[in-house]
Amino acid sequence: MAIQQQNSPAQNSPASAAGSTVDPAEVAKFSKLSDEWWDPNGKMAPLHKINPLRLTYIRDAACRKFERNAKSLSCLSGLRILDIGCGAGLLCEPFTRLGAQVIGVDPSASNIAAAKLHADKGHLSIDYRCTTVEQMDVRERFDIVLAMEVVEHVADVGMFLNRCAAMLKPGGMMVLSTLNRNWKSFALAIVGAEYVLRWLPRGTHQWDKFVTPDELARHLLDNKLVVTEETGVVYSPFADRWSLSTDMDVNYMVIVEGA
Repeated sequence: MAIQQQNSPAQNSPASAAGSTVDPAEVAKFSKLSDEWWDPNGKMAPLHKINPLRLTYIRDAACRKFERNAKSLSCLSGLRILDIGCGAGLLCEPFTRLGAQVIGVDPSASNIAAAKLHADKGHLSIDYRCTTVEQMDVRERFDIVLAMEVVEHVADVGMFLNRCAAMLKPGGMMVLSTLNRNWKSFALAIVGAEYVLRWLPRGTHQWDKFVTPDELARHLLDNKLVVTEETGVVYSPFADRWSLSTDMDVNYMVIVEGA
């Protein structure tokens, strides 16, 4: 749900850059939810429910990649993490607690304000920036680049991934999560989640912006990156929880490294 977009000047976001991947309508949509990011029972409840699974998946992948002990409370110490489309910091805060130096970027000024306020309450030092990945200095590199629930909201997937790749250190790792594009995802992620179950506000997603795993892999390869691991993410209504799965028809996550 966090996005790497950019809104209009009236919405107090960074000025538009030439060749931007941002979609002002997407930023405006998520900016309206900024006051509810940290409410586990509010409109962001689905994100809170899936967040522990995302955190564990990313942490374990990072520990394998950088040869760390995942059970250590400081297992990410010394690593620089860029969270693109960080929203109000649902991923930034726990990774900071695990020792990482985290930079969270989001084009929504209200999201960044909510993130800073919550981090201050928790006495956490996180570098939050109201900006876009296109506007960042490519000389600033990161061990881990995250784009979670972002790709399906950008205006140009190829350009966006090109900028993500530019921020990655040699030997670094990128983690992406997004939505597959097929009739099953339309039925479950849009009709089911937005109209029937009302997990998300209507219009949260546009089905034609969903990205298939093959399309994502081609864009990554164009930027000399390859998918080294992939997994589906499915929800069980009976257990009321999310879990990893071989089923990538709807939600899926990928680990990406240099080719």
